[in-house]
Amino acid sequence: MSDKYFSINIRVYLDKKTPTYIGEENLYDLLSDFSCPKNPDVEHFLLHNAIEFTKKDQSITYLVFDSEDASLVGYYSIAIKPLSIQAENISKRTAHKLSRVSILDKSIQSYTTAAYLIAQLGKNYALPKEKQIPGNILLGFALESISKLKYSVGGVMEFLECEDNEFLLNFYMQNHFKPFNTRVTNSYNNKPHTLHQLLKFI
Repeated sequence: MSDKYFSINIRVYLDKKTPTYIGEENLYDLLSDFSCPKNPDVEHFLLHNAIEFTKKDQSITYLVFDSEDASLVGYYSIAIKPLSIQAENISKRTAHKLSRVSILDKSIQSYTTAAYLIAQLGKNYALPKEKQIPGNILLGFALESISKLKYSVGGVMEFLECEDNEFLLNFYMQNHFKPFNTRVTNSYNNKPHTLHQLLKFI
């Protein structure tokens, strides 16, 4: 991983027992420097949900900083979620791997397993372009965090969801994620939109 950046679990800012504790108010001030106009849902999550989700153990958010000046360059959130995958949407090889760690409902030909979800991934566009973190490095931090979790607690699969955007789909597929489904959900402002689901074995 690039030594130009470093990541911090926001728990350390919320835990009064750690020397890095700054409290919620100061953490919100820190997060207020983040802007992601290309994906308002990503921005809204960090500014309005990340702290509460972390406190409730729904997901954990990690902030990524520039090592030189400690500017906030991006963030990612990780959770463990159940995942359902239709057999018809995956290759026989993937199905074979899944069969070792999942339950197959033969009546609907669907595999159910637990997987690591990269729930959010976003870079800070408030910074000048030359200071913005490359997407592959930001994703690399998320994948590295999941690899560490796998080493400690196991697990074989990670997945994510992305907007119906050709650039994003190509980006994730170039990083070895494979599409397996789509779903329609509402954004924070209740507008429906399509998300592509992609998976990768760790």
